[in-house]
Amino acid sequence: MRKLLALATAVLTLTACGQAPAARQAAPAAAPQAGFPVTVENCGRKLTFDKPPAKVVTGYHPALETLAALGLGDRIKGRTNFSESAFLPGQKEIYDKIPEISSTIMLPQKEVMLAQGADFVLDNAMASFDAGGGYATVEELDAAGSPVYILGGWCSPEETLEFTLDDTFTDLQNLGKIFGVSDRADKLVAELRGKLDDVRARVAGRPPVKVLATDGGKGPINAYGGSGITNQMITAAGGQNVLAGVKGDYTEVSVEQISAAQPEAILVSEYATLRGETMPSIEAKTADALSIARNSPAAKDKRVLPVPVAAQHPGYRNLLAIVDIARFLHPDAFTS
Repeated sequence: MRKLLALATAVLTLTACGQAPAARQAAPAAAPQAGFPVTVENCGRKLTFDKPPAKVVTGYHPALETLAALGLGDRIKGRTNFSESAFLPGQKEIYDKIPEISSTIMLPQKEVMLAQGADFVLDNAMASFDAGGGYATVEELDAAGSPVYILGGWCSPEETLEFTLDDTFTDLQNLGKIFGVSDRADKLVAELRGKLDDVRARVAGRPPVKVLATDGGKGPINAYGGSGITNQMITAAGGQNVLAGVKGDYTEVSVEQISAAQPEAILVSEYATLRGETMPSIEAKTADALSIARNSPAAKDKRVLPVPVAAQHPGYRNLLAIVDIARFLHPDAFTS
């Protein structure tokens, strides 16, 4: 403001003396950052970035985990609550430093969300962008300069069924481009592909273990069918989903179907809260699963593995969880 007043005074003085004011030269435009602009595709939209985002808001926790894995935790200026299961090593400290803008796993309501002034929003489902629920839509956030990226291509219920593990690698590479850290992304992708290749090599040639993946229930039971992320994880870990013939990802299945499936191992989704509501404990859900499948090999051996539900959503963690599931299904393959 002081500079503008001084310039105005100088112009008036020169004019009063009968002299024409000197022509003003336009300030040179800022040089574009190397590697930018970049454009990526997500949910059928093209997102273009002239510079790396610096004020990021993350939705459900796997989004935060994925950015943190890329060394971008300092770019996150707002996050949702995560209290359902254990943190990945070293990430609780990152989480604690970021302001919480929602006490649930969902993004905050529209007015609060728009007030964040984010220049990038990362989530792994469309639920937090539903106008009917009082949330800011993708279009409203885009208009406000807060472009939205959805992990895993979970852009619609139909597209969640089409998820493949390669979608996670694509997300990591896209985020590397968006934030100008493609070298980090490539390194992380190579590391994760190495882990996945190692698992596949270890379980190759071994009979697949028949697996039931459940989220609890006494009948009908909430379980994971033959489409989507959980089914992909079971297969990659050397298992065979006993509900592979059931259409869908997260679905309800009758007690009779579970009894007839005769699983050899059971995966139980682990979380404590959902949208602020207390959920059945992992112990209660495990007991229900063992009771329903009581005549199965899995029940007789009490062969159950809790799986953090965060790992059953798109993000960095689902690739790590495959290693844990493979060790559970084929312990002999990891003795050396």
